[in-house]
Amino acid sequence: MTVDRTFLRSFSANVDWLYAGLIQIAGDQRRPDCEPSLGGKLLYAGELDSAGCALLAAANIAGAASLTATADVATQKQAIRDGVIDFLVSTLGEALRILKNEIRKGQTVAVCVALPPDQVELEMEELGVLPDLLPPGTVDALRFEVFLHQGARQINPLAAGDHLAVLTWKVDAAPALWLPKVDAIAHDCLDSFSRRPWSAHRWLRLSPRFLGRLAPAGRLLRCETGTARAFLDKLAMHVASGKIDVGVEVCLSSKGKSEAHRLSPSAEADASESISLEYIPRLQF
Repeated sequence: MTVDRTFLRSFSANVDWLYAGLIQIAGDQRRPDCEPSLGGKLLYAGELDSAGCALLAAANIAGAASLTATADVATQKQAIRDGVIDFLVSTLGEALRILKNEIRKGQTVAVCVALPPDQVELEMEELGVLPDLLPPGTVDALRFEVFLHQGARQINPLAAGDHLAVLTWKVDAAPALWLPKVDAIAHDCLDSFSRRPWSAHRWLRLSPRFLGRLAPAGRLLRCETGTARAFLDKLAMHVASGKIDVGVEVCLSSKGKSEAHRLSPSAEADASESISLEYIPRLQF
């Protein structure tokens, strides 16, 4: 069996680390009867580069409104094509009009100003615009000292750690048809076997929308190891019974080790085949 190793080190993995840091902040402010969300919070993502794109995607999934900046025209156009940003504007004033309206409603939005980040940050200071959240690594950056002093909070990406597993899965064909059916199995297992399923439910529900063209045609999910095992077992039963009538590749990674399974509806193929892999998602900042 051939497994796409790049899938395991994908854009999705970087976004997952950032989402975990963001949703932890949302969880600290969560009411017991509500799903956590950063609706109403402003994230300043800094430069719209590869790290900025991952941060914007994570913030969208977590529910925040986001502001970013770049003077690079090619980057601006690519971000629009990839769905990373919702609006491209020429001034901070235009961006703030959009952001204020969406923050008031607690809605997600990503706005890019077509200017160098240092120019936008200077204007933010002059106008008294205070973001709630800042990118990783800003605690040691002098340019963000004013924001931090006034109460802005740095995001700290979180790896899954030894107590959680990371699942990835993809289907052989027709992902628009079959991935939602596989996702539904994951949702059921989260409800039955996870102690705190709310953040994983939110990720699984919203990440396909906001990862868009920058992610492979598959899924990534962090969860308890027991949940991951239950998902594998239940998915295998659905494939064997024909309810999932397409080949599915699943990788389960935990404690630095990974195993890959191919589940096939074909009578001639083995029901499940496993190989050893390595899962090391890397963040570049």
